[in-house]
Amino acid sequence: MKVNTTARHCELDPEVRLFTQQRLERLLRYFRDPRDLIEAHVVVAAEKYRHSAEITLKLRRGEVVGREQADDPRAAIELAAERIEHQIRRLKEKRLERQRGGRVREVGPAPASEPAEDDTFDTVFDDSPEAAANGGPGGTTMED
Repeated sequence: MKVNTTARHCELDPEVRLFTQQRLERLLRYFRDPRDLIEAHVVVAAEKYRHSAEITLKLRRGEVVGREQADDPRAAIELAAERIEHQIRRLKEKRLERQRGGRVREVGPAPASEPAEDDTFDTVFDDSPEAAANGGPGGTTMED
């Protein structure tokens, strides 16, 4: 993936440029084919005490844009990348939902592997008259 970085009214350290490259490469995990993500353009601008970052990803089918502001350029890039990541996840979920034919995978409660506590309690401490007559738990009587 080709990453273009532009700095307006400020200078970007090589560390920030490397961070940008690595952060945008993490977005490749959302694509089956890395060629779907064609190009990324990052613009970092400084205005007084704040930095704003705008990330534009050119995809095979359109563009995704994220803009954020923060006190330092690295934080602004991270926030914009998070926003882009959220958009890509949403697009992927839409695509997968269309492929499934509208079926949504539902997550329900896990099936119980052990009997319910009430059943266990009744089995261990059976105070029924039949159990008492058979000498079961709770069936001991003190007649002497």
